[in-house]
Amino acid sequence: MRLDIDNLKFSYDGGGRSVIDGLSLTYESPEALCILGSNGTGKSTLLQCVIGAFKPTGGEVRIDGRPVGSYAMRDLARLVAYIPQTHVPAFEYPVIDVVTMGRTSIIGRFSTPGAADEACALEKLDFLGIAHLRDKPYTQISGGERQLVMIASALAQEPDVLVLDEPTAHLDFGNQYRFVKLVEQLCAQGMGVIMTTHFPDHALELGGTTAVMGEGRITCAGPAREVITPDSMGALYGIEVNVERIGGRSICIPGPLEG
Repeated sequence: MRLDIDNLKFSYDGGGRSVIDGLSLTYESPEALCILGSNGTGKSTLLQCVIGAFKPTGGEVRIDGRPVGSYAMRDLARLVAYIPQTHVPAFEYPVIDVVTMGRTSIIGRFSTPGAADEACALEKLDFLGIAHLRDKPYTQISGGERQLVMIASALAQEPDVLVLDEPTAHLDFGNQYRFVKLVEQLCAQGMGVIMTTHFPDHALELGGTTAVMGEGRITCAGPAREVITPDSMGALYGIEVNVERIGGRSICIPGPLEG
């Protein structure tokens, strides 16, 4: 799948201050695209424009050469699956049912999921190591577990690309590492991943493309190791940042180094 964003603009009041202001970016799956940016720079708004939830006030978002707004919802869902930062459940559905809902774009909105759909949902739970949650009410599991369940539901949708808004925000240290390895595995299997994150280390670990947002635009984009530098990260976060190689891996260390 190819994503082209050309001179995108978006304003919540339709004509006032632009949250997205002349943003351009190109992405092609399968690889990981990590979007870095401080709070309030428009990362979540950008993703809403990418998935067609928000209509731009200027510019264009195209998927495989077509304006995103020209797709029927069901057709777009076969290309892109979106996972928000948080998901507040309205009903006490069992986890297996929540994941099976991801099959809606495949079987149809008013169709009843069959045994094959439930088997697919269970396969995704097992793939993420959370099959033991299958019968638990979704309202009674932790925030981190809910995030993994939503990822399982998105995988059951069988999209070309996953779009995730700060997917590791509710995950503990171990599950953050497991998530990064999951993204590596998905990309190796041919799936694309577009994600916003506050952790440049995750972008370095994935090694795909990194885009840095500032003031509603992409300020720099390219291979992670070329984009994530002490200067760029210092400018982004307003602190001194060191990028060090340890054990063959690059990591960001905030603040001055002693000794």
